[in-house]
Amino acid sequence: MADTDPAVAGISARADAFRMLADRHIDTSYRLAHAILGHRAEAEDATHDAFLVAWLNWTTLRDRSLVEHWFDRILINTCRNQLRQRARWRTHDLPPDLPLTTPDALGPLHERSLLWPAITQLGADQRIVVALRFYRDLSVDEIAARLDVRPGTVKSRLHRALRELRSTLDEADPKRTLR
Repeated sequence: MADTDPAVAGISARADAFRMLADRHIDTSYRLAHAILGHRAEAEDATHDAFLVAWLNWTTLRDRSLVEHWFDRILINTCRNQLRQRARWRTHDLPPDLPLTTPDALGPLHERSLLWPAITQLGADQRIVVALRFYRDLSVDEIAARLDVRPGTVKSRLHRALRELRSTLDEADPKRTLR
């Protein structure tokens, strides 16, 4: 009976652990990327790119219990980079009658049709904290840990983002009541 090469066994164990990560986090990762980026194709690209970066850097993860936190930072940084690249590109608005695809948790169709364009107007840092707070349902302290910033910074970004959203939504639909 031939002994298994330790290097091959190590790669196999790494691949199995990574496959478990991908299986558990791909859906929530895609939804977070979509919440940040607002475009299906970009969210798919960002999720793919983040998993690739995670695979290439798997050996840098020291504490496997923090894998979700570690991967979220990779995904958020990937989304942030895409937002920066997008700011450099010239874009054309989609027709206003094009149906938006956003998570059902946002409420009635009318509110979603107003909310999503308002979210896309936020800056990258504000959009990221809104996505982590309301799409991932993370606390301020959890967001701060994932972004490696102080909780006060997260609160400030959330406050400014919500103020901008209220203002944008009030301009779009003065009859709307934000709860």
